[in-house]
Amino acid sequence: MNTLSIVIPVFNERDNIGPLVHEVVRHLRGRIAFDVVCVDDQSDDGTRDALTALRAEVPELRVLVHQHRSGQSAAIRTGVKHALSPWIATLDGDGQNDPADIPKLLAAREDADPRIRLFAGWRVDRKDSASKRWASRWANRIRQRLLRDATPDTGCGIKLFERAAFLDLPYFDHMHRYLPALMQRAGWKTVSVPVSHRPRGSGQSKYTNLGRALVGIRDLMGVAWLIQRSHVTAVSEINAGRKP
Repeated sequence: MNTLSIVIPVFNERDNIGPLVHEVVRHLRGRIAFDVVCVDDQSDDGTRDALTALRAEVPELRVLVHQHRSGQSAAIRTGVKHALSPWIATLDGDGQNDPADIPKLLAAREDADPRIRLFAGWRVDRKDSASKRWASRWANRIRQRLLRDATPDTGCGIKLFERAAFLDLPYFDHMHRYLPALMQRAGWKTVSVPVSHRPRGSGQSKYTNLGRALVGIRDLMGVAWLIQRSHVTAVSEINAGRKP
């Protein structure tokens, strides 16, 4: 576990992605072997050109491009599937997550219960608009009451998780918002780690409060159904004894 892959889903973040990748390099180079996987979800603002130029500057960077716009969850899954390391850290492409918090998540993993396969960032001081904070607060309350995932902030983009455990989860659009509940459904433990949060550097959010709420209700009911129908079975293997 001495290597790490950083997965960053990107859509129309031309001015944010370069500074973000350079921050990742500054905080990780010399500390741990790593690669950075940026997945461009069909940006149309010059993000791909920015990533191409960045690729020449940062040898740890790999750039993947979706042939069709597929959404943030698909971009994260694409990055995880192509990652080179057994553990993954994710960041949002808008730069609001601070790469300086990645070592904090790695430190939390060092002495943790080995059954913990997800270390989720918890934005204790959000830098979003008042309306966005209000909407997230109510969404988190409803989610926690229904799913009982004991997670104060599932929308935070910075997370650290085991690659194999993630790829074993059921995939659906927007699944990245329910990783703690899905990991727990699979029989793993999760923990929330306080992290910092920053204002968006440039550009605008890709989500609206109303759009997120309408999609979230349907997804929430679906995840609740998955949890109710799940059953984790322990498995052991019988080894035949050698004949004398």
